Amino acid sequence: MAKAFGIITSSADKKVAGLQEYRSIGAFSFLGRYRVIDFPISNFSNSNINNIQVYIASMPRSMVEHIGTGRHYNINSKRGKIQILFPDQTMANEVYNTNIKNFRRNIEQIKKMEKEYVVIAPSCMIFAQDYDALLQDHAQSGSDITLLYHKVTDAKKGYATCNVLDLDGNRVKGISACLSDKDEENIFMESYVMKTELLYSLIEKAAAVSSIYSLSDIVNAELKNMDVRAVEHKGFFAPITSLRTYLKANIDLINPENSDDLFKKDWPIYTRTTDACPTQYYATTSVKNSLISNGCLIKGTVENSVIGRGAVIEEGAVVKNCVISAYDKIGKGAVLENQVVDKYATINDGTKVIAPAATPGYIKYRDKL
Repeated sequence: MAKAFGIITSSADKKVAGLQEYRSIGAFSFLGRYRVIDFPISNFSNSNINNIQVYIASMPRSMVEHIGTGRHYNINSKRGKIQILFPDQTMANEVYNTNIKNFRRNIEQIKKMEKEYVVIAPSCMIFAQDYDALLQDHAQSGSDITLLYHKVTDAKKGYATCNVLDLDGNRVKGISACLSDKDEENIFMESYVMKTELLYSLIEKAAAVSSIYSLSDIVNAELKNMDVRAVEHKGFFAPITSLRTYLKANIDLINPENSDDLFKKDWPIYTRTTDACPTQYYATTSVKNSLISNGCLIKGTVENSVIGRGAVIEEGAVVKNCVISAYDKIGKGAVLENQVVDKYATINDGTKVIAPAATPGYIKYRDKL
């Protein structure tokens, strides 16, 4: 049976306005309970890939605190380990801060893993995937690289900065940027399976060709010299590439059908737990189609929203189509619609903040309005 270690890449090329000023995408709160990084780590843990490297491009504090020793992901020193790796320096021009640069800076750590195969996953996408099944199929196929993709019918919306695969059957003919000029696309999920020796070779080839090459760039350039195949992912899939897609991914999972597609009994999503008392609902409360975390006080109206731990929604307040983060306070009579509110924010009594659904608003960490 083929054995592999896992790499979770940073997402330096993804820019989520507001939230990313305070933490990397992997550290974003999700559904009021999880962080985005919980999904790729849980996928590896459930796939019996217990040696994992997590690359962080910038602002590591929140991610490091959340991952900790990895014990809450069912990984400990007897079974494996989670290693958090940083670039020793970042460049002022973002185009140089690629995953290839991160790999080269940490090549000795990669070589210490001593596994025949490597599975690479993104830190900016929400999905469930059995990487062990993908690994075994790859080993039997004889191909050089296996890529994972998700077929969408709404590529004109929400897939900015994603790449797409040009396929001939299951053979990859090209990797290119999603131009959002047609509805149906094969969205590349930034997941790779290959032999570790091939990864070494691609890292050096990329560095020799261009200082701004990413792994997808060098794979695309080498397609004529390699057998690269693609496997279609089934189930819930959401890239976190903008404030709009972040809000949409949270709200989409209020739908039980979507939630059942992602959260399965035999595929737990692990996270660091936080104990708190149950949420209190008052006589003035109205809650519809929403997810409410523990420890909240809900006295107002909440519709089609996700409410984080310890949030307070005062009497007369109206919250619609929003993500309210942990420990926010929404004052009496305040109205919020299509907003992402960062942690510890205070919305004063009577304040109204409404944005179009296509361009949601962002309220800063610890801000007061």
